[in-house]
Amino acid sequence: MNCRRCESPLERPGDYCLTCDTANCDTVVVDVSRERATLTMLDDDDEVGEFAVTTVPEEGDEHGVIQLRNFAGLVADEIHRKRPEEVYVAGDHDVIREIRAQLHHDVFRVRDESDPVASVLARRGERTLEVVDAAPAEKLGGSHTTLIGGREGRRAIGVVAEHPHVKKVVPGPIEAGGMSSRKSLRAKVTRADENGNVRLLLRDGSSVQENRVVTTAMDRETGERVREDLNAALREAGLQERDQ
Repeated sequence: MNCRRCESPLERPGDYCLTCDTANCDTVVVDVSRERATLTMLDDDDEVGEFAVTTVPEEGDEHGVIQLRNFAGLVADEIHRKRPEEVYVAGDHDVIREIRAQLHHDVFRVRDESDPVASVLARRGERTLEVVDAAPAEKLGGSHTTLIGGREGRRAIGVVAEHPHVKKVVPGPIEAGGMSSRKSLRAKVTRADENGNVRLLLRDGSSVQENRVVTTAMDRETGERVREDLNAALREAGLQERDQ
């Protein structure tokens, strides 16, 4: 592929041209598993190229953590080469979390993971939401500090709080939810209100906790976009049934 402006050859599709300081794509879509990441570069509505990064997962906690970090680093490096305006991701939650940690770009979750590129193209033209540049821990607030479900409850809150369109998560009181369930903790994000905010419901046995989630959405329609993203992230994390 050559630079669209000066025709200089590019080492990889969609690379930023250092010869004339020109971006050759505006969006990168990353579809990732624990073994492979496929990056698709888009310029407006055109697909300008594709590039794959592969790895071999290693056994053992320590080796697995190092391998995951290195794999995500390679993907992040490829994204840096493009200097895109937006990055969309789909696939393995652990890899996505690590990629996000190594990027300075806004990272958005793909709405329909069955065809990530088509999903991103369909999303073009929608109003862009404000991005909250803060660590998940900084978004947790309110007078109630206890979360049901122990470690899993904290993990669910973390999944929601790391979303770029979430401003704050305010835990609510823990209440009895009726009949006890033998299932592990389950999480679900409810429909958006007229201001675009949602609720994160955590259920653990007979207990239920309703947590208020303040988003950057401006109305119910855009709030529903955030809700869909959050429920998809919870499903990926194994905290929600597939039919919820």
